[in-house]
Amino acid sequence: MEHPIRMKNNGQISVVINSQKKKVLPRELPESKTIPQKLPNEHAALREIEDELGTLIGMDEMKKMIKEIYAWIYVNKKREENGLKTGKQALHMMFKGNPGTGKTTVARLIGKLFQKMNVLSKGHLIEAERADLVGEYIGHTAQKTRDLVKKALGGILFIDEAYSLGRGGEKDFGKEAIDTLVKHMEDKQHEFILILAGYSREMDFFLSLNPGLHSRFPLVIDFPDYTTDQLMEIGSRMLEEREYTLSHEAEKALKDHLSSIRMIQQPTFSNGRYIRNIIEKSIRAQAMRLLMQSNYDRYELMTIRSNDLKLE
Repeated sequence: MEHPIRMKNNGQISVVINSQKKKVLPRELPESKTIPQKLPNEHAALREIEDELGTLIGMDEMKKMIKEIYAWIYVNKKREENGLKTGKQALHMMFKGNPGTGKTTVARLIGKLFQKMNVLSKGHLIEAERADLVGEYIGHTAQKTRDLVKKALGGILFIDEAYSLGRGGEKDFGKEAIDTLVKHMEDKQHEFILILAGYSREMDFFLSLNPGLHSRFPLVIDFPDYTTDQLMEIGSRMLEEREYTLSHEAEKALKDHLSSIRMIQQPTFSNGRYIRNIIEKSIRAQAMRLLMQSNYDRYELMTIRSNDLKLE
């Protein structure tokens, strides 16, 4: 594999390009000058997931990382078959980025892929947030957290805005939830996968709350904000699925708006969620306009005009 995965001192994985010379084996084989781009038939599971990932806009680094994780797991199985050492590695992950960047969607696809690879027995996704873990009295939080982990066994426990567990200070029950999660990550590390998600800066602070957290997340994936062109493509696909289109003036107005709002709202911009809300509100506004005009021409039924756009 040309991109080996190395362990850092903090337990996280770094994918690097290996530029060092390889050791000479007793019977050296000629090196392949090119890596085949088409996967062999036995990798149907990865191809299926790649097809689904291909429908997602952007996220090139994340797509590359998913493929590398697959290769890493698959090759380790081959090493095991050949009697080579294959230390079992926990696959708990951290997703860092703003809302609406596809984190939940990717978590579902990872569960599906790992189920097909027999890494997870079920591959289902349990979504949770602070209220699902934190109780109202001493001992309640630990029990709620244990119950969630139990539901997630064989699949993925996805906790969004995980940093909120550490906002209340030492006396807050959120710390109890963190400590309980850390214990189960160790005791049942190969029975489920924990994915924590949230804003990049807040997640960095969250890791500092428990000395055992940092090393337990070997896979950290960044979800960057969409560019204006990518947001326009997302909106275009949404409209196309509903058999709508933007007029030339509406397209220009929407693009100008997205360019400015991305700058104003960072780092809290909601990305795909924001463009989806605009599309849905604008479709309702177009319907009201056509109703008042009694204009049901096919072209008009399909066209969103600039005065239909609901731009915040």
